[in-house]
Amino acid sequence: MNSFDMEQLRSFVTAVESGSLTAAAPLRCLSQSALSEQLRKLEQRANQILLIRSKSGVVPTVAGEKLLPHARQLLALADAAWRDLQGVSLSGEICLGITDYCRPADMVNLLAGFSRHYPHLRLRTLMGKSSDIENAWQHGEIDLAIVMRIPGIHPATSHPREVLLMREAMMWVGNLPAVANEPVPLALLPEGCSLHRLACQTLKQHQRPFFIRHITSGVRGLQTALVAGLGIGCLNQSAVPTGLHNVEAMNLPSLPQAEFILLQGPDDDSSKAKTCAAFSEILKSTLSGRMT
Repeated sequence: MNSFDMEQLRSFVTAVESGSLTAAAPLRCLSQSALSEQLRKLEQRANQILLIRSKSGVVPTVAGEKLLPHARQLLALADAAWRDLQGVSLSGEICLGITDYCRPADMVNLLAGFSRHYPHLRLRTLMGKSSDIENAWQHGEIDLAIVMRIPGIHPATSHPREVLLMREAMMWVGNLPAVANEPVPLALLPEGCSLHRLACQTLKQHQRPFFIRHITSGVRGLQTALVAGLGIGCLNQSAVPTGLHNVEAMNLPSLPQAEFILLQGPDDDSSKAKTCAAFSEILKSTLSGRMT
C-alpha cells in the first residue's frame, strides 16, 4: 500500500522548518536518533532522499521541496479531522498580537487565508513591538501572541504557555557600498527597539566603530531607509525586503538567531480556550514553514 506515516511526515516538516535535527528533536519530543530513524523510514517509503544533511543543518532536496506542501496539507487535514471529532469548532472571536518583524511581507496573505478557511472565526489583530504585545497578553488584553526575542538581548524565560515557533537568521543588511574596517553608519529604530540594542551592543562588544546615521519609526520605515541607502541595519531574514543584501564585505560580527515565540491562550476547559488551542496548532503549522 502506497501511503505515508503521519508522524514521519510531521517529523519531516518540523526538521525542515527548524533547519536542523538538533532543533527539531525537542519540538517532536524525540531523541535525535529517534527523529533520524523516522526520517530514514520516510525516505525509504518515498524511495528518494528528502533532506540534505550537513554540519550547518538540513535543507530539503528537490524531492523534499515537492513533498513539503503535500505533507503540510495532509497534516492540516488530520488536525482538522481531530478537531471535528473532539467537537472543537473554529468559531467565535480571537484577538491575536503579532510582532511586526514576523514575516511582514507574508502577513496580509496569511490573514486573508485565515479568513477564507475559517469563515466562522472572527480574528482581531494587533501588530507592533514585541514588548507591547507581550504586555497586552500578560494582562489578558489579547488571547494569543507572536513575539520576537533575541538571545543575549532579552532575558531567558520559561512560561508554561510559551512555544518556540521558529528561529531565523539575523543579518546585517543595507544598500551602501561596503567598506571594510570603516565606522559603520547605522540606520535603526529608536533606542527602545531590541534590534537597536542588538546592533549597538554587538558592535561595541567587538570594538567596531559605528555611528547612528538615521533613526526611523516602524519596521516598514526601517526597511525603506535601508533600501534608500541611509545606513546599515540588522533584520531577521523574513523581514529583509527586496533590494537589500547582506553586507558581508564589511566584515561585521556575527549575530544571534532571532526566536519567534507563540504565547498561547488560557489553559482551562472553556470554549475560548479550546478555540485558542486549535488556532495555536494552525499558527504553529503555518508560521513555522513558508507562507504562501
